Amino acid sequence: MTAPWVPPTPTQRSNARRGREKETELLMRFDPIRAGSYHCGMFDLLITNGTVVDGTGADRRIADIAITDGRIVAVGTDLGDAHEVIDAEGLLVTPGFVDVHSHYDGQATWDELLEPSSLHGVTTLVMGNCGVGFAPVKPGTEEWLIQLMEGVEDIPGTALSEGIDFTWESFPQYLDALDERRWSVDVGAQVAHGAVRAYVMGERGAKNEPADPDDIEQMAMIVRQAIEAGALGVSTSRTIAHTAMDGEPVPGTFAAEDELFAMGRALRDGGGGVFELAPAGTAGLDLVAPMKEVEWMSRLSAETGQPVTFAMLQVPGAPDLWKEQMQASLEAREDGAQLYPQVAGRPFGVLVGWQTCHPFMRKPSYQAIAELPIDQRIVELRKPDVRAAILAEDDVEGSGLLIEGLGGLTAGMLDQVFVLGDPPDYEPTPDRSIVGLAERNGVTPNEAAYDAFCAEDGRALLMLPLYNYVEHNHDVIREQLTHPTAVSGLADGGAHCGFICDASVPTTMISHWTRDRSRGEQLPLEWVVKKQTSDTAALFGLGDRGTIEVGKRADLNLIDHDALQLETPELVYDLPAGGRRLLQRARGYRATIVAGEITRRDGVDTGARPGRLVRGRR
Repeated sequence: MTAPWVPPTPTQRSNARRGREKETELLMRFDPIRAGSYHCGMFDLLITNGTVVDGTGADRRIADIAITDGRIVAVGTDLGDAHEVIDAEGLLVTPGFVDVHSHYDGQATWDELLEPSSLHGVTTLVMGNCGVGFAPVKPGTEEWLIQLMEGVEDIPGTALSEGIDFTWESFPQYLDALDERRWSVDVGAQVAHGAVRAYVMGERGAKNEPADPDDIEQMAMIVRQAIEAGALGVSTSRTIAHTAMDGEPVPGTFAAEDELFAMGRALRDGGGGVFELAPAGTAGLDLVAPMKEVEWMSRLSAETGQPVTFAMLQVPGAPDLWKEQMQASLEAREDGAQLYPQVAGRPFGVLVGWQTCHPFMRKPSYQAIAELPIDQRIVELRKPDVRAAILAEDDVEGSGLLIEGLGGLTAGMLDQVFVLGDPPDYEPTPDRSIVGLAERNGVTPNEAAYDAFCAEDGRALLMLPLYNYVEHNHDVIREQLTHPTAVSGLADGGAHCGFICDASVPTTMISHWTRDRSRGEQLPLEWVVKKQTSDTAALFGLGDRGTIEVGKRADLNLIDHDALQLETPELVYDLPAGGRRLLQRARGYRATIVAGEITRRDGVDTGARPGRLVRGRR
């Protein structure tokens, strides 16, 4: 008698899927031609008639793409049948975007969506940048790491405290905890110098005291173990603009070369990866340091054979300094170094308004209503007597909070504060500045700012570009992006929740640079796609993704290029403990696919969670 059929358990299904994936991988490695007819010609997913921009830089073409077990198994025409077919006629089909600069180190432990990045075609992201992270951590010091992240990256500490369940101590244990998570995107992690230094040296490390040989040996061992466990790199911060909540710079900010080079050698010896940093002078506070930084980075990369990537911006105090850094990066290649300046696809700055930071934060009449919900606050702000009082009052003493300091900075830069508009315009002309509005309307700049903040029922957000906008156009950004050593990055997804929303840069790269820019030269679509897919994947050794080719992961975007459009940023309160963050959505992404599963349709989450932890180079 035949036994009754029993459905397979989740473990059995998972094992069977892994077996099929391994079989497909081997088939594609040794017999890619036969891979197209694998599984009797019945693919999991077939995308037809799309305009394929494959991430290699090659010209776009019309083609079909067949997907089975999370991999691309055929690219061509008349490929066969599939369980699901998507007609992509009129749509771009690109590889999923690989974002190498994010800060989801805490959010990844509780959030499956990892927005805003996943809203903008990102299918793989790398976190653990700028020397801050949550492992290793000694029991009892968790709150210190939270305050370090809050101070450096403006992620609400209350949200991190409530959201993170510290079940790890070492970095390998942190990766194991992440390995149990499932997301809508793939996630890779770097080990952060700040956490490593504090773990080894305790208070001495937190206070940036010099490391002795024993300290350095222990730090190197931790870095090596992290790389062996699957970390994609090691990161550090050397800019004094990055400080903890107590005002102390990130541990490692002033680290000597023996400490930095020991970590670089450990990175190499553990299997290799990227050495990432925010160098001294990044924020324009030291205009001599950047070139000194390039010199030691060149020697480190040449000795270890590992790539080094560093944040690079045009700073107002030395608007041509970035050119020297770029040239030095090129020259370093002659000595065997691999230096990759990391550049932004649009001006780097903050969003200002009643809900974020603004020049009236320290006015007594404003502080009296500052805690009201915005719907109630705008009622008060529109009252003529309240407006008159706020405009007439002197500032009171500040609290020392970063966001209040930014508000004070804004007060002296109203000629650099621009109305974004709807849709947002990140290359505005000077007449759209607050000073330009004031001149046009015959009012003072403060009056013009006050009224501009009151738009959209008090939710209006204006742009203050601190870097990369000295000449009030994107010519410098274009020159940076097209430099042969530059890598696209600095989107900062998950960070600066209260006043920056640059996780949408991947969408800006496609919509602005290939279609909308009118104040200067655009960039070729094929080049822009390559810049944020195969180029960024290659930097971190992720050779299994970034292009649309047989054998590669089926991470894809289907984009209506004509309709692709950023929406205006908005402030939401959806982090743990009611923490706030800025979100910016986009229209025009018809589908995003991760490992062969559709994670978003027309920008809406499907509930699919194919994203996994990416361990090590591949």
